[in-house]
Amino acid sequence: MASLTLAASPALAQQDAPVVAAASDLQFAVEEIAAAFQAETGMRVRLSMGSTGNFARQIREGAPFQIFMAADEQFVLDLHRDGFTRDEGDLYAIGRLAIMVPHGSALTPDPELDNLAEMLAAGRITRFAIANPDHAPYGQRAREALMTRGIWDDLQPFMVLGENVSQAAAFALSGNAEGGIIAHSLALAPQVAPQGTYALIPEDWHEPLRQRMVLLNDAGPVAEAFYDYMMQPAARAIMERYGFVLPGE
Repeated sequence: MASLTLAASPALAQQDAPVVAAASDLQFAVEEIAAAFQAETGMRVRLSMGSTGNFARQIREGAPFQIFMAADEQFVLDLHRDGFTRDEGDLYAIGRLAIMVPHGSALTPDPELDNLAEMLAAGRITRFAIANPDHAPYGQRAREALMTRGIWDDLQPFMVLGENVSQAAAFALSGNAEGGIIAHSLALAPQVAPQGTYALIPEDWHEPLRQRMVLLNDAGPVAEAFYDYMMQPAARAIMERYGFVLPGE
């Protein structure tokens, strides 16, 4: 792996910015990191935000990404097994789930989801948002948490599924739903936090959200530099501020 260069050569600065496929729980954190990277190095990356499962499928179909930042490491490991990545990449964070409700909702967020269960039993839930568990890791883990609580089956008729966890957050806070289960990193974002209140869901209610990143086979030097930057103190501090548990801590 190339070491981080703090000042870009003219040739690197003029290259087309590589595209980073990033799980949508990273939306605000990675935007800050990319801006800091550009300010510090003069190099720029382009961010594409979406669901990890959809990105993995697009990579297999030849999408021109140079870095894949997944919300579930298994997608990265599977891509490496099938020859789409340079190596197995690196664990860069462990994510957390939160139940978040908009201001004015009758639902109260609590870690054990007791109020959600009570309102569901009383017929007072009309819509509740999560990411689509078919391809979004945060949706898969939300389903596991709701199954642990014993309310997954009863809640399904009222479920609104976001294409990714960022869209699920938008649905949860739209005022048309009582709330939803989203990424803790989104609940902490300055653009999201003022819209409602949240509670962290116990991490042992679901499989861990082990988030792994990897360089794709065609990654160039700018992508390599951004990948290395993600391991540096400035980027790690931003990730920590958004509630991620960092490797080695």
